[in-house]
Amino acid sequence: MPDLVLRSVMQPGDTMLSDVHIAAGIITRITPATTQTDAPTLDGRTVIPGLWDEHVHLTQWALAGARFDLSSATSAREALELMRSHAVALDRGTSVDASDRPASQRDPSARPTPLIGVRFRDAVWADAPTLRGLDEVTHGHPTALISHDLHCVWLNSAAAERFNVKVDASGLLREQAAFNVTIALGQLPNAEVDALAAQAAQRAAARGVVGIVDFEMTWNRDVWQRRIAAGFDALRVDVGVYLADLDRAIAERMHTGQKIADTHGLLTVGPLKLLIDGSLNTRTAFCVDEYPVGGHGVLTVSEDELTEILRKAREAGLLPAVHAIGDAANTVALNAFERSNTTGRIEHAQFLQSADFARFARLGVTASVQPEHALDDRDAVELNWSAGADRVFALRSLLDAGATLAFGSDAPVAPLDPFTAMSAASSRARSDSREPWRPDQVITRSQALAASARGRTRLHVGDVADIAVLDGDPLTVSDAVFERMPVAATLLAGRPTHGAALLAP
Repeated sequence: MPDLVLRSVMQPGDTMLSDVHIAAGIITRITPATTQTDAPTLDGRTVIPGLWDEHVHLTQWALAGARFDLSSATSAREALELMRSHAVALDRGTSVDASDRPASQRDPSARPTPLIGVRFRDAVWADAPTLRGLDEVTHGHPTALISHDLHCVWLNSAAAERFNVKVDASGLLREQAAFNVTIALGQLPNAEVDALAAQAAQRAAARGVVGIVDFEMTWNRDVWQRRIAAGFDALRVDVGVYLADLDRAIAERMHTGQKIADTHGLLTVGPLKLLIDGSLNTRTAFCVDEYPVGGHGVLTVSEDELTEILRKAREAGLLPAVHAIGDAANTVALNAFERSNTTGRIEHAQFLQSADFARFARLGVTASVQPEHALDDRDAVELNWSAGADRVFALRSLLDAGATLAFGSDAPVAPLDPFTAMSAASSRARSDSREPWRPDQVITRSQALAASARGRTRLHVGDVADIAVLDGDPLTVSDAVFERMPVAATLLAGRPTHGAALLAP
């Protein structure tokens, strides 16, 4: 690869310009800026380590963009009215299916494409979803609505018949039953899904992202091998393994950190993902106190079972990533890490008991968190976890206790945009919205950057040249600018994945 010099740049907090020299994909020198009229200059832009999203469902994120967004619905009634309009449009032949063909031009003998909605939040609705209500507004079209946390699906009768599932009067499926339907909804031709994934990856690169940890709920290694063989090259991907595939991964001698051959260094084996509770929106996150609607949520894996799984993962060299959202579930997860003498990650760590903050540091367990969820879920927290709301999304308390944070989005639950996450963590507010929520839990922008760049905040000689070039200093711009930080260019091992024209000689 030809040498590249990023001329006249600054690192966060600097006041003097530098030149960053790159050769063979590695930063070889960082020197005081020089003036060379024959080389392009970056005019004082700020360079930072390339950003990672540590928790993504990339295929679901790619598909979500083509589905009906129900996030604006503040009640079941409003959600039904939105779906009524989509069903009416479909009846009139004005809606568009996944192949971009008007309904009037489709093969009448083909199975109808389901109406799919996403991001509804029944946890904050005063009324409840019903099967009858969804049947009445969808005119017999198979309809599936996926909750914003992916743990719940609202079906009409036609969809229940289509997917051969039983639903009660609510029309709701939760947890594994919901996951199964969501996976089925994504069973589209590989070429179609891969094209959407490539577009989603380009959008991520345009936000300074160089890598993701993909927890798509499937045997995902082969999917990414196919995509990379076909030319995908926008991101690095750490591909997660789910518990159902643990024995297969062991048989194939896969281990976390292993580079997959013939993928140009882009594909790496990621963590072992296992879920032990549900989520807040479904009121299935396993909690010490009861929910207002009753029950403590669900614990899907006992502490003894989890301990044995963690031991097995350690012996195989697979880093565990344990989904735990409720405070009781997080205690179970930490207990199992301690009993198995294993380190790893807890995904989400949304609600914690006070005694557990320090255990993350003591046990070497990373809190893999999604700060934007704090702003998305604030109303649901106040309704369902009000007694312990000071222990929800408690990023400052985790850092003060010595824990390591890793930031992600859980896309499509929140946008795949690290600046959205970093802004939420450092302000606890959106610049155009409500007052900060629990501002005592804000962290600094430097700490947020480290959590989004695998512990790095500055470029150093010897680093792989995974770099984001910004139009401002992330430590000093206003909150509004930081939330939507303009990214001028992104480099992956010195190769532009976004903003190539800026770097052209």
